Amino acid sequence: MKLITAIVNGDDANVVAAELTRAGYIVTKLATKGGFLKIGNTTFLIGVEDEKVDDVIGIIREYSCKRTQTVPDLSAFPGDTLALPLEVTVGGATIFVTDVARFEKL
Repeated sequence: MKLITAIVNGDDANVVAAELTRAGYIVTKLATKGGFLKIGNTTFLIGVEDEKVDDVIGIIREYSCKRTQTVPDLSAFPGDTLALPLEVTVGGATIFVTDVARFEKL
C-alpha cells in the first residue's frame, strides 16, 4: 500500500478532487498555503494499492494546470518603489509517494 501526498494549486483542487472521487478513490483534502508565494493550495492524502499509483498520478497530472502569474517581487525591500512585478509559474502538482507499513480503517 502507498500513501500519495499531492500538493495542488487551489484553482485546480476542486476538479482534481472530483475526478479522483469519480474514479473511485477516497481522498482527504487539507487546505494549505505555500511558503514562497503564500498562495493557497490543497494537499490531498490518498491511500492506494501499489498498482493504482500511476492511475492516481495520471488523474492529478491531467487536471492540474501550470500557468504563469504576476506577483510582487518578494526580494525587494519594504517601501522600495522600484520593485517590479515578477512573472512566475504556478499550478501543477507536487507529489510524494510513500510506503505504508500498516493501514486500518476504524
